[in-house]
Amino acid sequence: MAPDRAVLERALDAGEREGGSVEFKERLTKDLHLADGKLESLAAQLRHRVLSGDGEATYVVGVTDAGGLAGISHDDFAESMDVLSLLAEEADAHIESVDTWGIEDGLVGVATIREGALLEDDGHIVVGTAGHVDHGKSTLVGSLVTGRPDDGEGSTRSFLDVQPHEVERGLSADLSYAVYGFAEDEPIRTDNPDRKADRAAVVETADKLVSFVDTVGHEPWLRTTIRGLVGQKLDYGLLTVAADDGPTKTTREHLGVLLATELPTIVAITKTDMVDGERAREVEREVERLLRDVGKTPLRVERHGVDTAVEEISESVVPVLRTSAVTMEGLGTLDDLFGRLPKTGDGEGEFSMYVDRSYKITGVGAVASGTVRSGTVEAGDELLLGPFPDGSFRDVEARSIEMHYHRVDRAKAGRIVGIALKGVRETDLDRGMVLLPREADPTPVREFEADVMVLNHPTRIDDGYEPVVHLETVSEAAAFYPAEGQLLPGDTGSTTIRFKFRPYLVEEGQRFVFREGQSKGVGTVTDVSPTER
Repeated sequence: MAPDRAVLERALDAGEREGGSVEFKERLTKDLHLADGKLESLAAQLRHRVLSGDGEATYVVGVTDAGGLAGISHDDFAESMDVLSLLAEEADAHIESVDTWGIEDGLVGVATIREGALLEDDGHIVVGTAGHVDHGKSTLVGSLVTGRPDDGEGSTRSFLDVQPHEVERGLSADLSYAVYGFAEDEPIRTDNPDRKADRAAVVETADKLVSFVDTVGHEPWLRTTIRGLVGQKLDYGLLTVAADDGPTKTTREHLGVLLATELPTIVAITKTDMVDGERAREVEREVERLLRDVGKTPLRVERHGVDTAVEEISESVVPVLRTSAVTMEGLGTLDDLFGRLPKTGDGEGEFSMYVDRSYKITGVGAVASGTVRSGTVEAGDELLLGPFPDGSFRDVEARSIEMHYHRVDRAKAGRIVGIALKGVRETDLDRGMVLLPREADPTPVREFEADVMVLNHPTRIDDGYEPVVHLETVSEAAAFYPAEGQLLPGDTGSTTIRFKFRPYLVEEGQRFVFREGQSKGVGTVTDVSPTER
């Protein structure tokens, strides 16, 4: 959706005046505006504008000193935003949002500058949701991030990042995202989730964030669900089971993926407003049996309390609770859980991020989106991107970073971000590529060794079996060559795996899911340097 031009008109009408919060700039360049003491003087000017606006300033870029629309090129606008970000940091402020408009001679943009340093997001956890279609997964998340009850027709699910046709059909065909947070243990929610500025405000205000990666409940898109649960650096899983329906085949599929990837998981019994207490308890017992059948211990939060759930949740212990997005039953308990659950994993090491999505933004260029897997990335970092189909990597630069529409200077492991890249076109970005530090020396492979477990298969797996392998954000057909010649359902064994079409960056220890029709299994990479077939 194009930004409202009224934002630009209001800034131009306010004008650049002494004691005002609006500043006009045709363009900003690193060579001119960051040299010979210019940085300090321009930062002081920015600080004055911010103070004059009670903590907020507006910079209009691509206009003359008199406010005439001049327009500048995409590259010049991107450089101007880089310089403005440095000025803001020097003035103990940050860029909150940027809107751009195309005119005949180029771009004009409005940057909103806010007082205060950028978020240090040490408490950020990422939760992957799963569950059968119509089991209230997206609706539950929508009510959590807004604090609003649903109308019984799934109205709050529209608060997630979904496409208009998905809202109309009442189901999601791709991953969607949502965020809320906590400040001094109190929930910070979005007033108007349809406005990206409101989501950015949550990121700015909260001292702990909870990001949701909402997956797909409809059976035809199980591949997308697996991508969401395997390809993101998740801390926890949230599985929904509707009280009026109970566990389904899809519920079992999603639970299998969550537990196979060793993700600590919570099960929410949804739609309890639609059934009586006995039916809710019956579904609860079904879920408990299902968990015990796969070797997990259910923990009823209603009986044992939030303290015990926070302490005991693990790969083997699964908290279970009842919820309703209509009556808001259980949502306070989920708030309590998410507010107290710790970050999992340390994310130490050099920066890496597998690309999950890519898109192009006017005035910014190509953006790679994904979850930071390890290390830290900062705006201005020189990176490697690849592998491309021929196995090569390309030098790129991280121009800017956004997290839930909030511009940040850096992002740590576990953060869902969009990184604007200089040196590549959006059309050249592919899901499954990885971003690494410039000094890295990656070796992509077509073939690797793995230990696998066959969870389900109608007959046996022989040489040449070709499922889709889901590893990080890679979803690629691959051929299996079992060491013992074949694998039967329930078997665990070693196999050589060869990607069918192109190489990817694969590392020892990475876990993956493979699936073909009703067949599925899990595996762990054991060797990335086998003899090529």
